[in-house]
Amino acid sequence: MAHSNISRPRSSAVRPARRYFPDPVERAAGTRTKPPLWTLLRDPPLTTLAWHMNAMTRSASRLAFGMIVGDSGGGKGMPEVATDRRPVAARLAVATLFLVNGASFASVVPRYPELKDALSLSNAALGTAIATLALGSLVAGLLAGPILARWRSASVAVGCSVLLAADLVLIGLAAQWWQLAAALFFAGALDAVVDVAMNAHGLRVQRRYGRSIVNSFHGMWSFGAIIGGLAGSLAAGAALPLPVHLGGAAVVLSAVAITSTRFLLPGHDDAERERRPRARPRFTLLLALLALGLLCAAAAVVEDTAASWGAVYMRDSLGAAPVLAGLVFVALQAAQTVGRFSGDRLVDRFGNRAVARIGGIAVLVGVGAALVWPSIPMTLVGFAVAGWGVATIIPAGFHAADELPCLSSGAGIAVVSWVYRLGVLAVPPVVGLLADAVSLRVGLVIVPVAGGLIVLLASRLPR
Repeated sequence: MAHSNISRPRSSAVRPARRYFPDPVERAAGTRTKPPLWTLLRDPPLTTLAWHMNAMTRSASRLAFGMIVGDSGGGKGMPEVATDRRPVAARLAVATLFLVNGASFASVVPRYPELKDALSLSNAALGTAIATLALGSLVAGLLAGPILARWRSASVAVGCSVLLAADLVLIGLAAQWWQLAAALFFAGALDAVVDVAMNAHGLRVQRRYGRSIVNSFHGMWSFGAIIGGLAGSLAAGAALPLPVHLGGAAVVLSAVAITSTRFLLPGHDDAERERRPRARPRFTLLLALLALGLLCAAAAVVEDTAASWGAVYMRDSLGAAPVLAGLVFVALQAAQTVGRFSGDRLVDRFGNRAVARIGGIAVLVGVGAALVWPSIPMTLVGFAVAGWGVATIIPAGFHAADELPCLSSGAGIAVVSWVYRLGVLAVPPVVGLLADAVSLRVGLVIVPVAGGLIVLLASRLPR
């Protein structure tokens, strides 16, 4: 019995020291045993009382931290908490990078109508310029894997986040169509590399935790998008010049990204992965990556359409004021944030496939109803429902791709990211052409179609 010496009579001999504060290795291995409660009745040592006080404090802190960051608790066969303090700091650092990335892109979205007017662009011209964002991501997307292998995910995520924030200044200074297209092209290229680096490092931290936390990272991205979208809407309402608004955003976001550097995990990105035998990729593996890429593309179409055309649709088709026009994207991101912070818990209970199917139905019904009965409130509600619907789909697709055999860390994510960005590339011009030929309301039908595709492809996710 581990604590049988507690019940023995007192003697002059020196008793062996009792440790009630085991190190993290003992706790993870499950070798810790509590002192028997009956010993408190006759010989209550101070260390026993301290052990129970320490346990209560740790439980309270775990509960509070889980509420803030979005824990879902331990899964089956997974430890309750991280076994050291390093992953906690790394988790907060990765969450910060996701927030910066979301705020960077969302800062520009509410100013698209002003860019369209300032450069005298048609709907098709604006859509083509926005499409260069996806084109840049395609060019750089497949380079993300080799870049991560050369410089590690931590350095790449921080460095490219700073460059992406700086590119906001070029977007604000664009005076001609080609300048806007070039700035958006570089933004897409940088975002593709940052996307793979952040997710690869986030999944590395998740392996340290031993439970699902990846949805909370994407929740922080949505939270950052809300902050950036609100800031952009307020700047548009106040008629703040684009260079001033985007230049200030670049300085703040760069500083925040740099502060996260020292808290990211050191070492090689494959350190936490299971050692698996390497083999040549099979045809079935390529099909799995393609299916996951199409699933993520359908979810990205919902987000991208709200970002690219939501403000234009609200202003030109529904007559919304500039301060209200950008709220379509904000509403989608707000609902998506709620869905992502609760996503780990929902996935643990119902499974990835069921949650994805319900999400696809939500997109189909929400935006479909908003297009059938067009109004400002209905549009905001419809896109909010769609944002909740796609909340967990891209994180689930990335996680499934990163766990495929025969691939190094980040390689599966890079391929899936490239495939879904290829699908997104065609969406803005198609919507713009339909808007010029018929109406923007007809062009937005692509969103409910994407919801139906999500329902069909959800079976490609693990249960």
